[in-house]
Amino acid sequence: MSTLAATAVGPSFLDPQHLISTFGLLGILIAVFAESGILIGFFLPGDSLLFTAGLLVAGDTLLHVPLWLLCLLVSVAAVAGDQVGYLFGRRVGPTLFRRPDSRLFKQENLRRAEAFFATHGPRSIVLARFVPIVRTFTPVVAGVTRMHYRTFVLYNVIGGVLWGSGVTVAGYFLGQIAFVRDNVELILVAIVAISFVPVAVELVRGRRRRRHERDQEARQRDVAGRR
Repeated sequence: MSTLAATAVGPSFLDPQHLISTFGLLGILIAVFAESGILIGFFLPGDSLLFTAGLLVAGDTLLHVPLWLLCLLVSVAAVAGDQVGYLFGRRVGPTLFRRPDSRLFKQENLRRAEAFFATHGPRSIVLARFVPIVRTFTPVVAGVTRMHYRTFVLYNVIGGVLWGSGVTVAGYFLGQIAFVRDNVELILVAIVAISFVPVAVELVRGRRRRRHERDQEARQRDVAGRR
């Protein structure tokens, strides 16, 4: 895999193959854990990293571990990361929403996850797994809102296994297709682009919802003014 993938997707040090070749399996697990529930991990390339890991296992290069073991460890890391995020949110509580912006923390990301959680309820724990940035902040929001712990654990396990194993297995089998092997850079860019589609959809829906609410408030004020 050339540096083109890194350039297209993000900084070179976040190139999935670079991360794997440098840190190996442990690096994958730490990245998945951090992106799943530690606020500063939102920038990590979870989807493309797992896809690349599956691809490398299929080609028996860099990663010499059985697919089932990789899926198991990745799923455990993903579930553990969300657990930490939930407990952090539960401990910190609403004060997190008053925390000032910094280079590694933006209120916008937290608000986006809050809106996603409010829209989808408990299912958001599963759905957020497939949405970059949102998947990092959603378990924190679940903790802040004190979502029932057993419910959270159930959806967390389901989401962690579906995402961790699903993306990895997809990389493994698709990596055996010649077109995919020969166009890895393009595939990784497509994965990143597709993964951000739900974010764009939520942004559009949010704007429409806010516009609708403003219109309703304006009509109510107009009616009240006529009385």
